[in-house]
Amino acid sequence: MRTVFSIVNQKGGVGKTTTAVNLATALSITGKSCLVIDLDPQGNASTGFAIPSEQRSPGSYEVLIQKSNILDVIRPTEVSGLGLIPSRVELSNVEHELIKFDNREYLLKTAIESLPARYDSIIIDCPPGLGFLTTNALVASDKVLIPLQCEFYALEGLSQILRVIKKVKSELNPSLNLDGILLTMYDARNKLSFQVEEDVREVMGSIVYKTIIPRNIKISESPSHGKPVLLYDHKCIGSEAYVNLAAEVLKRGSFGGLGKSSL
Repeated sequence: MRTVFSIVNQKGGVGKTTTAVNLATALSITGKSCLVIDLDPQGNASTGFAIPSEQRSPGSYEVLIQKSNILDVIRPTEVSGLGLIPSRVELSNVEHELIKFDNREYLLKTAIESLPARYDSIIIDCPPGLGFLTTNALVASDKVLIPLQCEFYALEGLSQILRVIKKVKSELNPSLNLDGILLTMYDARNKLSFQVEEDVREVMGSIVYKTIIPRNIKISESPSHGKPVLLYDHKCIGSEAYVNLAAEVLKRGSFGGLGKSSL
């Protein structure tokens, strides 16, 4: 059974795109066939897979405005078994263009459902914010992963995301579940990181992944080379962390057998 995963956080710079790119890569390495949908107008996931800006049309924008078939906009990547639907800045205006569409919250879901069964997993890199594009992603998804930066206000932002997920689940997509919360940018030298981890685990319990993504220079460098960190330096601690995350996600029953509801 194919699983659709949204990577969601209303804040930017928390490791959302990094997680989408590298989780998909790690899953592909295990033999899963993956598709990444870049739904962020900034197009950072497209950059992370070395898709030049002039080659990003057609992409997710054209799919949502129903100008292109989703199957026709998939680009191959350097990773075997991993495809990408790129994004570009025009996507930021799509909500206004679709204001008159009936069921506009279901546009991405409808497009994804038309895909052949070749992909075991689809990972959607959502934009910062919890607006129209993120709603479309959540309606199309089975699971949600929330990257949470180890910073002082982490838990405050988390409550807002959880409310949105519950609202979408109750009103638009009853099969939507939270798979897990991923702690990112963890600095073992920093007492704050330790305190945030302790607080988040105390409040949220087992829904927090055991895997923690560390601050790592190789993770930071890899997008500028158009590569996932697993291809840029497969021996670094960042690569090891994403391999561990993929294993943990698979163990939870995602990407081939859905786990129990978490919301």
